[in-house]
Amino acid sequence: MSQHSRFENDDLEIDDPKPDSMRLLILGALGVVYGDIGTSPIYAFREALRAASGGGTIERADILGVVSLIFWALTLVVTVKYVFFVLRADNNGEGGILSLMALVQSGVKKHPDIILGVGICGAALFFGDAVITPAISVLSAVEGLEIVAPDLNHFVVPITVTILLGLFAIQKYGTGKVAIIFGPVMLIWFVALGGFGLLHIFDDPSVMAALNPYFAFHFLTSSPATAFITVGAVFLAMTGAEALYADLGHFGVKPIVRAWIWIVFPCLLLNYFGQAAFVLSHMGQLGGVPDLPFYQMLPSFALWPMVILATLATVIASQAVLSGAFSVARQAVQLGLLPRLEIQHTSEKLHGQIYIPKVNLVLGVTVILLVLGFEKSSNLASAYGIAVTGNMLVTTSLLFFVMSKVWKWRLAVVVPLIAGFLVIDLLFFTANIFKVLEGGWVSLLMAALVGLTMWTWVRGSRLLLAKTRKSEVELEAVVKQLDKKPPLLVPGTAVFLTSNLQSAPTALLHSLKHYKVLHESNVFLTIVTAHKPWVKAADRARVSQFNERFMQVTLSFGYMQQPNIPRALGACRKLGWKYDIMTTSFFLSRRSLKASPQSEMPLWQSKYFIILARSAADATQYFHIPTGRVVEIGTQVNI
Repeated sequence: MSQHSRFENDDLEIDDPKPDSMRLLILGALGVVYGDIGTSPIYAFREALRAASGGGTIERADILGVVSLIFWALTLVVTVKYVFFVLRADNNGEGGILSLMALVQSGVKKHPDIILGVGICGAALFFGDAVITPAISVLSAVEGLEIVAPDLNHFVVPITVTILLGLFAIQKYGTGKVAIIFGPVMLIWFVALGGFGLLHIFDDPSVMAALNPYFAFHFLTSSPATAFITVGAVFLAMTGAEALYADLGHFGVKPIVRAWIWIVFPCLLLNYFGQAAFVLSHMGQLGGVPDLPFYQMLPSFALWPMVILATLATVIASQAVLSGAFSVARQAVQLGLLPRLEIQHTSEKLHGQIYIPKVNLVLGVTVILLVLGFEKSSNLASAYGIAVTGNMLVTTSLLFFVMSKVWKWRLAVVVPLIAGFLVIDLLFFTANIFKVLEGGWVSLLMAALVGLTMWTWVRGSRLLLAKTRKSEVELEAVVKQLDKKPPLLVPGTAVFLTSNLQSAPTALLHSLKHYKVLHESNVFLTIVTAHKPWVKAADRARVSQFNERFMQVTLSFGYMQQPNIPRALGACRKLGWKYDIMTTSFFLSRRSLKASPQSEMPLWQSKYFIILARSAADATQYFHIPTGRVVEIGTQVNI
């Protein structure tokens, strides 16, 4: 989820005018969607061969078995599962694990907490994967220096760290200008992958026999223990498959599918089969499993250009992951899974280009520590895969509910399909789970921390809401009382933000208690996040009038949208409210939270929730309310 093809104009998000040619959309998809899976050939085949050799020699049948497994994995998981089925599950044009969760919530009313829990697991696993991708991708590309300039071997880690520091540093400036070159660079990259792979297939054309699933089946059954470990390494060829669905809203189904079928899939296969043919024809010279077959098969004149091109491609892949992390974090905030985060828009036209400082800092520090701690992409490969396979399991589980409850497909069709996907997902997941002690704990730890944060925020928010509602007064009763016996009236409009449509806002009660005055016009404002990514400006506001002095306004935003209250209230003029920002004051309640030993949450979790609440972005800034028009009234709540 990196560069959105939507822009915001007067609070109305509409589709960016499509390029005249489908080719431009396909080119854009190459640069955004396929960066991660497109850089997998640098390390995936190498790691699979090492696993297949079991630390010993590699046989011809093993090589054919590995490349056959890669071919069928890409075919069944990416092409069949994602292209043919998952891409159909769009939520008003948007994709991604949280969009899928929201789609299921809209069609399945039972057990909402279970669906929410599954969605939290998926989002958490995404962040677990997000810290590994930049580290392993850039590190594996820079390791090409070991072939072209062995004397620079000691500089691989420092160069990698320098590149990553630069990547994280430029995020605050936006990527709009740089993104223009993403597509062309990745097109050159895929052409190079396919071209050099095709060149080496002629080293041993018999490698094409691996298209026969017999070789994959024979490899799996001849030595199950070794094959099981190898499956975990083969999965590295599919990391990035989730991006096909995650970036659905940016390009649409057709460009993503055509880019895969016409360019990415053929070029990846050519490169993997080319590497296999190269190893088959040079087994004697290589003396075992090659260290870097991707680079070793290149002609000498292409080594330096390919190292540079690979580095650019891995930086692009990392950028796509970072942009996706920002987008998922924003969705999580809108869906109430995370506290409000400071979100900076880096483009005046492209609504999806955002920067979240806290997310960037956490990812940046974690990625740099991973590179310094693991030092080699081979070491990081053990940490890669668990989070991705877990995410794929979550996608398959939610897809079952979409097929059966939202699409209304017959179970006789749904069950065999989902069962087949689950068998493949579980095979890859169990093969990767054994790599926990070898480094897989990193992505699981990151996912666990994110999941714990989301769970704590959801649970704490519910307890806080229940706690505050106990002391609230019925809104209708307060309105009637004030209508009968109004206090001193002052000119202007007061807007009270509230999440409960039935209860009087705390800020109103405290204002009456301390100031003993009431504005001539009073508005109770509620912000609602819809279970869809975009809400049109025409559907943004609902206005209901209690009497001439009180009205209720509900503003609806999609979970992909950034709430802008003043701009949205401007639309209420068409609904009869003469909104004027210069005569309007916004009253907000600021709660001071204290941990209570009698809380339903453990004391440590209560304290963690308070830390999260204090770190939340200021509501005034988050909702784009002019600070000069805001009055904050504090209350203390034990939780």
